[in-house]
Amino acid sequence: MKRNASSIWTVALATMVFGFTSCGLDMPKEIKTSFETMTVEKQDITVPVKFSAKLKGQADVTITPQVSGQLMQICVSEGQQVGKGQTLFVIDSRNAQLDLEAAQANLQAALASENSAKLEYESNKNLYDKNIVSRYMLDNSENSYKRAQASVAQARASVNRAKVSLGFCTIKAPVSGVIGEIPVRTGDQVSPASQLTIVSGNQQMDAEFSLPESVLEMAIAKGFDGNTKEALKLFPDVTFIMKNGTEYEHKGRISSATGMVNATTGTIACKATFPNPEGKLYSGIQGTVVMPSAKKGVMVVPQGAVLRLQDKSLVYKVKADSTATAVEVTYTDAGNGKDFIVTSGLNVGDKIVTVGANNVQEGEQVLFPKEVNSEK
Repeated sequence: MKRNASSIWTVALATMVFGFTSCGLDMPKEIKTSFETMTVEKQDITVPVKFSAKLKGQADVTITPQVSGQLMQICVSEGQQVGKGQTLFVIDSRNAQLDLEAAQANLQAALASENSAKLEYESNKNLYDKNIVSRYMLDNSENSYKRAQASVAQARASVNRAKVSLGFCTIKAPVSGVIGEIPVRTGDQVSPASQLTIVSGNQQMDAEFSLPESVLEMAIAKGFDGNTKEALKLFPDVTFIMKNGTEYEHKGRISSATGMVNATTGTIACKATFPNPEGKLYSGIQGTVVMPSAKKGVMVVPQGAVLRLQDKSLVYKVKADSTATAVEVTYTDAGNGKDFIVTSGLNVGDKIVTVGANNVQEGEQVLFPKEVNSEK
């Protein structure tokens, strides 16, 4: 039964085909379509050159106490924006206050001794002028007066030193910026060896990165004469890209570069300075410094035109007979996510397959004349 049913369907299908043909209806024809191609030409393009970088405030200051004592008060919190001269920490000042009072008392005693020595010297000088006392007594009283003056100077220095020490008990911000980590707590015993925090002066931020030696060819080609400051002016504005891909809104400039190439890495340590008026950048942030590099007269092709086959990169070139042949090329990334810069394997004027290259076979015809249907 199954065989008979199959035979019946076969006969019916044949009858339908015969019927369509006898009625003058054409069967569908295979229509060949052309692949998209382009003619290779030279052009100018700007390529973004990227460098890994780490941000650091231009005025990052480590805060350490100048005197030892118990930490009585922490006046700021981590991440707080502070101004220059703002109080950050307070250390127990009682001992420093007592030292100041003792120094002031010693100064008063020294002043009294100086006054007595002065009176004695002036008296002996008057008597010596009247030939009542000897020269020895006059000289001796003069020396006593000078020693008293020196004692006063020492006492004044002790008072000033005590005032400075008392002032050190109140630690103030040396620059405007942002408070970093505070590893100490109220009540801790601190000393000049203790790190209290870091104030990051963040009005200007430096992105530290390593510049390959090859990039200096740009400056050399433009007449770099060894003046580093003049060479830095030749570099264009740079941008900073956060780790999440966000581009920082303000442009920066390369502000410094060491005068020596690291023999191990072949790089030069550089800094790019970015303004930070809104305080969005923080010390320690890692990201990418992007420097635009102008390429003159290069061959640019779409990335889709390049096929990767193991360790080779191929492009299908269209020959005169409209057939495709694979040619090996070398290229560099144009950095825009869509193009490659071909450095070898192609010549100006070559026609290549751009769209659908992955479906092309060697020797396949890829271009066809447009068919014109004259039948209405």
